[in-house]
Amino acid sequence: MPLLETEPMASPFNILPGDSTPLGPHPRPEWLRVRFGGGPNYQNLKGLMRSLNLHTVCESARCPNMGECWEHRTATFMILGDICTRACGFCAVPSGRPAGPPDEEEPRRVAEAAEQMGLRYAVVTSVNRDDQPDGGAAIFARTIEEIRRRVRGCKIEVLIPDFRGHWPSLEILVSARPDVLNHNIETVPRLYRHVRKGAVYERSLELLRRAREMAPEIPTKTGMMLGLGEKREEILRTMEEIAAQGTHILTLGQYLQPTHDHLPVERFVHPDEFAEYRRLGREMGFRHVEAGPLVRSSYHAFEQEESARQ
Repeated sequence: MPLLETEPMASPFNILPGDSTPLGPHPRPEWLRVRFGGGPNYQNLKGLMRSLNLHTVCESARCPNMGECWEHRTATFMILGDICTRACGFCAVPSGRPAGPPDEEEPRRVAEAAEQMGLRYAVVTSVNRDDQPDGGAAIFARTIEEIRRRVRGCKIEVLIPDFRGHWPSLEILVSARPDVLNHNIETVPRLYRHVRKGAVYERSLELLRRAREMAPEIPTKTGMMLGLGEKREEILRTMEEIAAQGTHILTLGQYLQPTHDHLPVERFVHPDEFAEYRRLGREMGFRHVEAGPLVRSSYHAFEQEESARQ
């Protein structure tokens, strides 16, 4: 059966598939060239998403793996609409004021798509909905319930916002018992105000810790993007602080500038450096570390979940 993989709601790692035109002063190295695949599976999946009026973060966040994943009938579910209430400097998802409340029928349509695709692993993410009292947590929970009802045996990973530290919202989501709970740290503390407006580093760490305390049996996960000006010692210190929360899975990937209006790439991280972070992350206690230039928050999510439970 196919998998369904996603990356953040506001996920960082953006560029048009197959686009080799560099943005910013640094030419893109060969290891970041992506060949776009647009075969019959890609077209079928695109048609399915449009027919059910669903959004994918693959498209909205301009994921470099979209051609590969869609041709293998893997995609994303991005719920709570396609307008994010935050305007982070790295993210290509449109921002602004949503026109209305979340669509109450969206969970049912997501489950219908998962059923038609025959999924055994679904990942659900969202835009930020700071206009909602619960940040959209109830819609997340209903989406989990609808998928479980319609697709027996399907595991579900959620990639969630920080709910502005409203912990009852986190409790709503955890009570729906996702198989993996993911919340992205995104970058090192020094760069938060520059990169991740509206977010607080300590609050994201607290979310990961609270999720572990609420449900120790549910693996927790987070991701970071590199290449925004962080230093090696900052990366390692942030990894250590994440590990100290009991987080099981860590993903590290290269930030890519989606448009000229977004933050520039400060450097391209070599694959050997990613390999070093993978090794050091395992030594810090992470059960699984996925690290590489094209790694995205839920790239190979099914394999990550299996590794975390071993």
